[in-house]
Amino acid sequence: MNKISFIGMGNMAQALVAGFIKSQKIKASDIFAYAPNQEKLSTNSQKFGFTACKTLKEAVQNTDTIFIACKPYHIDSVLGEIGRDLEDKVLISIALGWNFHAYEKALSAYTVKPRIQFVMPNTPATVSEGVFLFEKSNSLKQEERAEIWELFSTLGLVEEIADNLMPIAGAISGCGPAFVDLFIESYADAAVKYGLPRELSYRLVSQTLLGSAKLQKETEEHPAVLKDKVCSPGGSTIRGVTALEEAGFRNACIKSIDCIMSK
Repeated sequence: MNKISFIGMGNMAQALVAGFIKSQKIKASDIFAYAPNQEKLSTNSQKFGFTACKTLKEAVQNTDTIFIACKPYHIDSVLGEIGRDLEDKVLISIALGWNFHAYEKALSAYTVKPRIQFVMPNTPATVSEGVFLFEKSNSLKQEERAEIWELFSTLGLVEEIADNLMPIAGAISGCGPAFVDLFIESYADAAVKYGLPRELSYRLVSQTLLGSAKLQKETEEHPAVLKDKVCSPGGSTIRGVTALEEAGFRNACIKSIDCIMSK
């Protein structure tokens, strides 16, 4: 994988490009990209140093590893234009809903056999703290998959997920940042209510969340054990925990996922 190309250059694609370049696994000069908005693409090309392509075919022909990063509803038309040019290419799809089997079905009409891997990313990839879910079903060669896995690992946690568990894993890692942001905003609002400046409130809550998550991840202690270590008998923390329980905090978290999974 000496050169890669991106079809689409939205926020997630930009995060990946920035991270890949920073990791020094890929040179900016070895990255090509196409997007319909050529003016915006040119701006990003100047920012990151990749080569902006004027057509889809140009992006595909320049490389053998292609990241499909456009909107899911654009992929049918994209395949309609470049489907026959994908023989023996590697396709890495980060488009929601377009998994391994969806591509196999869509590409059967073009009698081509690219090698495919569906990866579900999340927005913290922008700061190299992402979660990347590799769908178990794929057609990459073993060495190709190891190389792609290593590349994504420079931007966060990579996990292989069974096909039938991708929806729930994606709900947690893909939708989760919005829920966490709501948590940050809520506790910052509480801090502001009692006199802390807004920006200081955000910093304190975000760092507390970051530190607590890192503590659990690195120690692998059960969250309940870590919670109990903070809750002194008759103390402030246990009173706050009790208030959260009375307000249905755990149930609200579970219901937020139920709502996603029920669609």
